[in-house]
Amino acid sequence: MLLRNSHKVAQRCAYGVMVLGLCMGMTSMAKADPYSLPIASSGPVGVMPTVASSTAALQQLAAQVGLAQFTAPEWHVGTVRHIVMFRYKSDASVAQRAEVTARFLHLAQDSRRPDGTHPVVSIETGMQNSGEGADDGLQQVFLITFRSEGDRNFYVGKPVVTDPTFFDPAHEAFKEFAAPYLEKVVVFDFDVMATAAAPALRATHGHHRR
Repeated sequence: MLLRNSHKVAQRCAYGVMVLGLCMGMTSMAKADPYSLPIASSGPVGVMPTVASSTAALQQLAAQVGLAQFTAPEWHVGTVRHIVMFRYKSDASVAQRAEVTARFLHLAQDSRRPDGTHPVVSIETGMQNSGEGADDGLQQVFLITFRSEGDRNFYVGKPVVTDPTFFDPAHEAFKEFAAPYLEKVVVFDFDVMATAAAPALRATHGHHRR
């Protein structure tokens, strides 16, 4: 019994030494002199900005089919929902938040193609009131509906579509206006694949008992 316990103690000690060694190694790496690291002969290595996989995939698709087709109203026709959620900065005033809301809602009218048509079907908004505790501090949501992915692509623009010929200038101007007041933005898009509704209540006929 004593030998078995001694063996367990030895194993724990060995594990502790290993973890300590890793921590010390990570600490020493963190304190390494950056100027002692090798540099490519062609010059300093630039750090490429991180691009989300979903953004990269759509950028590649847009390059393949061309921006004219990618942002056309007939590209992938079908109802598309564009969900945008905000958490405002703590110093954003009530008036500033109201102005952000008003300008966002007005994009239903302001957003338009060069031919005058509107890519947006509707914009809805509301404040977070769930008690489930899964809101991650987000305070307000906007739900934008489009008739096609092409309309969505034209409206959203950057970072997928960067040529101003093929994106909505009104939406781009709104993003620049709202950015200073926002601490966090979450976006989720989806094509409506299926819907479900509760069955309609049937009217009951017959005589009531007295």
